[in-house]
Amino acid sequence: MPAVSTPAFSPLYQQIKTLILQSLQAGEWKPSAAIPSEMDLAVRYKVSQGTVRKAIDELAAENLLVRRQGKGTFVATHAEQQVRYRFLRLIPNSGNMQSEGPAQRQIVDCKRVRATAEVAKALAIRQGESVLQVRRVLSFASVPTILEDLWLPGATFKGLTADRLRAHQGPMYALFETEFGVRMVRADEKIRAVLPDVEQCTLLKISAQTPLLSVERIAYTYNDVAMELRRGLYLTDTHYYQNTLN
Repeated sequence: MPAVSTPAFSPLYQQIKTLILQSLQAGEWKPSAAIPSEMDLAVRYKVSQGTVRKAIDELAAENLLVRRQGKGTFVATHAEQQVRYRFLRLIPNSGNMQSEGPAQRQIVDCKRVRATAEVAKALAIRQGESVLQVRRVLSFASVPTILEDLWLPGATFKGLTADRLRAHQGPMYALFETEFGVRMVRADEKIRAVLPDVEQCTLLKISAQTPLLSVERIAYTYNDVAMELRRGLYLTDTHYYQNTLN
């Protein structure tokens, strides 16, 4: 007898989670805004309040929603203290990210260029399309520690300039949320050890023999839409790269 295919089963709370994600993607609830109560959502989706709670629990565990005792549930934002270091995995040897305070940021360059084949593939756009290329240095305690190159879809980030990046005091991803309506929700990374080139040595104030950790990241917004290609070079003499594996 030929094998009979059966439709994939999705638990009800997962279906509700998908519906909530669709509303987030559509911008129905903006970053930092409150979403409807569990009871209201249960009425909206015609399910039990417990089913809604389980869906929200998963979204909160994924840092997409934030529960506040006595106040409700809110759309997470990268401006939140508990979320802002979600994509920065370089930890000082003390193990306490807060001990260093916020990084000092230097915008080296910000320009519009045509997407190379490699950049176009990462961002799922056509080769030659306009992209915004940003280079910046992050320093801790005035020591240059991270050199980053970013490529962003030009159409989505129209109007983003070096002056705008320099003027913004919070996390870059928080700026993307408030100014461009783009929320980064997950990322894929590749890591390898490299040696710096001449320009990288100058910007990080290191010798050509200094080993660096190269981290290439593609960050996605809702529905797995690629919104950023980022290549970072990390100094790890006073820091280490930390990740959690499940």
